[in-house]
Amino acid sequence: MATDPQLWNEDLAPTPAEKRTWSMWHVAALWVGMAVCIPTYLLAADMVAKGMSIGQAVFIVALGNVIVLIPMILNADAGTRYGIPFPVYARAAFGVRGANIAAVLRALVACGWFGIQTWLGGGAIYLILVKLGLDGGSALPVLGINALQLLCFAVFWGINLWFIHNGIDSIKWLQSLSAPFLLVAGIGLLVWALDKHGTAAVFGKPGLEGAAFWELFGPFLTGMVGFWATLALNIPDFSRFCRRQRDQVVGQSIALPTTMALFSFIGAAVSMATGLWDPNAVVASFSSPVVVVIGLVALAISTLSTNIAANVVSPANDFSNLAPSRISFRMGGYITAAIGFAILPWKLTNNYVFGWLNGYGALLGPIGGILIADYWIVRKRVLLVDDLYRRGGIYEYTNGTNRWAIIALVVGVAPNIPGFLHAVHLLDSIPQILADLYAYTWFVGFAIAAIVYTLGMRTQPAASRS
Repeated sequence: MATDPQLWNEDLAPTPAEKRTWSMWHVAALWVGMAVCIPTYLLAADMVAKGMSIGQAVFIVALGNVIVLIPMILNADAGTRYGIPFPVYARAAFGVRGANIAAVLRALVACGWFGIQTWLGGGAIYLILVKLGLDGGSALPVLGINALQLLCFAVFWGINLWFIHNGIDSIKWLQSLSAPFLLVAGIGLLVWALDKHGTAAVFGKPGLEGAAFWELFGPFLTGMVGFWATLALNIPDFSRFCRRQRDQVVGQSIALPTTMALFSFIGAAVSMATGLWDPNAVVASFSSPVVVVIGLVALAISTLSTNIAANVVSPANDFSNLAPSRISFRMGGYITAAIGFAILPWKLTNNYVFGWLNGYGALLGPIGGILIADYWIVRKRVLLVDDLYRRGGIYEYTNGTNRWAIIALVVGVAPNIPGFLHAVHLLDSIPQILADLYAYTWFVGFAIAAIVYTLGMRTQPAASRS
């Protein structure tokens, strides 16, 4: 096919048949490896800390993941059907140049997550060294962490860089190796907590009732959806390697909600039993140095597994989409790692649900609504692949940008901006209706953007909708 070098390189090109080797079990292992991680553990633990029972916390996690599974499967369809990655898929809705807006917004969120996960993985290494007798000393000026913490963060960052250098095959290998081991390790931690502290300490808490529960239900449910709202956009980056649609549908369905519910249950139960909310701290509390080291290594592996798959593949493709002739997948990964290091990610872990998860959910929800409306409603799953890689085709719109996608994105984000500014303490107060909207950021943005985009595209010439 005729391609524009500014829109095509080997990493962005449609995946050929001989490279579509992922079965449903590869997809399932991918999700197990991504879901079994410290942030998943912390989701349920945070809800328990706010007064919820284990049952309430796990119900919200499970419901949120069943909900986000829907756009995950819908967007994955294009990856498997056409073999295209997310930034190329986004060109159909946003235009061959406008897609960079969606891709860069998704990439920046991934950079934040990359930094957070790298910090958590480095924290496991740090606790191993502390258990072995090393002293980190005082916090460094400006950074707010000590020199040993900074060194451990840098070491774990370097390990991530090795996997970035070795590409997608090393990611599949890592997922297949780590997933079964990590589940066994998590279940072992649960058995220990129940044996040591008893079932009464775990299941005896009644939880929240009435208005107190529903006040937190919305923000936490939205946070659960927002947790994987990132992958709900760029899932074509993985589904493009699947052999058929059944592999991505079944693989995701059997692994994502179940693994998230199971590991969040482990997090809630262990937190309830021990009174410690951070799994690194739980493992570090063991008296045996051998058990501590093995446990923390397992947590570091789980963090690495999630980080590479969830927070490198997408931004690497997204940054490559900015200048395909100059930025390869590998270089895009290096850019992701550099930004993830530079943003001082330990500062992002404050206000985890209301600021971070719900905040970027307000941004990514509208993008998801636009993509699904475009592919399933406007185009009815029909894409002209050649035109995705050239200027002047049906995805050219106006100078490469579809104005209706931009309008829908802005309109979808706008209602949640006051709530976000309030959540991060930049506004002292906002009208209650805006606070209520912010509790459902992803849902509000997704619905508004999808409706605006669909109605707007009806005014477009038929050629741009074919």
